[in-house]
Amino acid sequence: MPRFFVSADKITGDTITITGSDAHHISWVLRMKTGEYITICDMRAYEYDCVLEKVDATVFARIVGSRKIDTEPPYRARLFQALPKGDKLDVIIQKAVECGVYDITPFESERCIVRSNLETKPQKTERRRRIAYEAAKQCGRGIIPDVRHTLEFGAMLHEAAGCGLMLFCYEGDGTLPLGRIIATKRINPGAIPDIAVIIGPEGGFSKAEAQAARAAGATMTGLGKRILRTETAAAFVLGCLSYEFELKGPGLSPCE
Repeated sequence: MPRFFVSADKITGDTITITGSDAHHISWVLRMKTGEYITICDMRAYEYDCVLEKVDATVFARIVGSRKIDTEPPYRARLFQALPKGDKLDVIIQKAVECGVYDITPFESERCIVRSNLETKPQKTERRRRIAYEAAKQCGRGIIPDVRHTLEFGAMLHEAAGCGLMLFCYEGDGTLPLGRIIATKRINPGAIPDIAVIIGPEGGFSKAEAQAARAAGATMTGLGKRILRTETAAAFVLGCLSYEFELKGPGLSPCE
């Protein structure tokens, strides 16, 4: 069944209004007809089975069933990704959404090939948000993870420092294995932790950047014996978090 997202203000009683590109997709790409069914998510942990009542430039759908969404992780993983070259960020966004990321913030680091002065066009951010939207639809997410504007390294550290656990993925000395870090962290029952996952560019982080991250309170973590590509690392870490806190069942929680 086709799946779409709407904001809660588009739901009035048992009627949902769909506009913009999604209405166009329903009407002229999928060529759906009155009486056919779609699934709509309100981005607030509920989804609705709906029957189409009017299909045009604006689509109206009637709710025939609802349920709470259970596809969101019990933690919020915030990805801070150094700008990679080419179209790698598109793939990183897609796979991170599939792996349960909460939001994604690109940033510029010392060894980035792409520079943030080339990232100022709002069309870039909007296109990346569209990639996140399509990935969220495809994998049944309950929210659309936001793709934020590109930050400089210092601003990124300041933002990430607000998380309950700040994982700085680093291939240099002085790191702890990711599994050990996760297994020794706990939170109070009912708390919703934020986990910052900081991934470097193709050339990795410089020693100065690693020192700055330590000073900001980051936990330096290694990702195993093999060197991962930047487009692999985020999905790897997010997958480890998902395994520990979703697939293994009840147990430890990720943050203090």
